[in-house]
Amino acid sequence: MKKALLIFNLRSGKGSISQKIGEIVDLLGKNDYEVTARSTRGREDATEVVAKRAKEFDLIVCSGGDGTLNETVTGMMKSGARVPIGYIPTGSTNDFASSLGLPRGIMKSAEVAVTGTPFSCDMGEFNGKTFVYAAAFGLFSDISYRTKQEVKNAIGHAAYLLESSKEFSTIPFGVYPSIGLSVSVNGEEFEDTFVYGMITNSSSIGGIKDITGKDVKMDDGLLEVTLVRRPKNQFLFGEIVATLTNLVPESKYIYTCKAKEITLRAKEPVSWTLDGEFGGEWEEMTIRCIEHAVEINVGRQKQA
Repeated sequence: MKKALLIFNLRSGKGSISQKIGEIVDLLGKNDYEVTARSTRGREDATEVVAKRAKEFDLIVCSGGDGTLNETVTGMMKSGARVPIGYIPTGSTNDFASSLGLPRGIMKSAEVAVTGTPFSCDMGEFNGKTFVYAAAFGLFSDISYRTKQEVKNAIGHAAYLLESSKEFSTIPFGVYPSIGLSVSVNGEEFEDTFVYGMITNSSSIGGIKDITGKDVKMDDGLLEVTLVRRPKNQFLFGEIVATLTNLVPESKYIYTCKAKEITLRAKEPVSWTLDGEFGGEWEEMTIRCIEHAVEINVGRQKQA
């Protein structure tokens, strides 16, 4: 028989995966897999397990939020193996799952995870660390890891919107971040002051579709770069938000491009978020795309 590793995060979402483990194991068994099941036991546990044991399996199915997927992908890349990954999203926002076109509902996504077609997906690398879909800095970028898990479980994606609106209403415009950066990308070099930035490989960020453009391809060897310049007043910040949420077509305060690699330099350490988790503070950042880094099972819609 083929062998499958099922690794799941019981804290993700509302813990609903716990009621479906038996059905998922049964689904794997019906598809001729001998199953090893394991609940994650803390941060980076999935990375450690997959890095050590990936070569023992024909399929690795992970269930949790974007952070659990990040750990699984990181472990796969460390293992040196190329085993298909099936993803059953149970997080609060599930941006990457949305971009992959995975169906909603645990068992519907489990069916794709087990029987889907492998899709060679790009990944990002941030100063040697793997990220699946987003590296971000600046205003609101730390909302996802500052929001308590209990709040996420209770109200899902609305938790992020709630925390963002609270922060927006309590921070005076005069103390918005002013992050001075030297940018080197696609042979171009420039300096400016920014309030926010994200380098992504996803069509959905924070639950907002097409925030990085409508032509995002997750296997083209390129990342989407979005850098938001510091506006001169609060009114112009409203223009920026309207552009990012697709209410108006463009703003001169938003720099965008596609790139295989980008280097950013700052005079002071800048805090970063990688896939919704704290990614450290850095003065120099090199971010690049790792083309076709892993295989993730998807349905027919994504393949089309």
